[in-house]
Amino acid sequence: MSNKQRIVTGKVRFSYANVWEAKSINGSEPKFSISLVISKSDKKTIELVKAAIKEAEKIGLDKFGKSFTSGSSFKRPLRDGDVDRPDDEVYKNCYFVNANSKDSPRIVARNAKEQILDKNDFYSGCYGRASITFYPFNNSGNKGIACYLGNLQKLEDGEPLGNFRNPEDDFSTVDDEDFLSWEHYQLILKLTVVLI
Repeated sequence: MSNKQRIVTGKVRFSYANVWEAKSINGSEPKFSISLVISKSDKKTIELVKAAIKEAEKIGLDKFGKSFTSGSSFKRPLRDGDVDRPDDEVYKNCYFVNANSKDSPRIVARNAKEQILDKNDFYSGCYGRASITFYPFNNSGNKGIACYLGNLQKLEDGEPLGNFRNPEDDFSTVDDEDFLSWEHYQLILKLTVVLI
């Protein structure tokens, strides 16, 4: 792959971060994957992505012929969040790229030397940079430009995305007296069931 197809993004937000364990989608080969959410105000990263995609398209045209980029089924990796995910606030005023790999990405901290190994330290919602490579594919009628996931760098924390909830939002403090009353209630319930 040429160097022009490989880029390092500016600061993006990580979403759907499946970077700790390879997963299979609909019986496909298990892969690591992530969605890179790029603010539309980050012109530099968007231009880098567009240039790398254009380079991958040239390679695809050379390899697969002039019809490679034609047709409505051609898959493009840079997508508009306002169009493709209009109901998701995370993707508002953003573009996004989905990247994946059979190999696990190395994840490093801000200093780029310290590797992050704790799953709690890297999650959907945090911010960072990614090294990615765009390449053409043409398999069984599916064609387009795919994005290979290289390495990831966490720059800062963010609000976790998904179904994450803080335990303190779900539970109040339980007094010992309340807890004992609950145990007492359960014991009475069990005895009632036995007697019936």
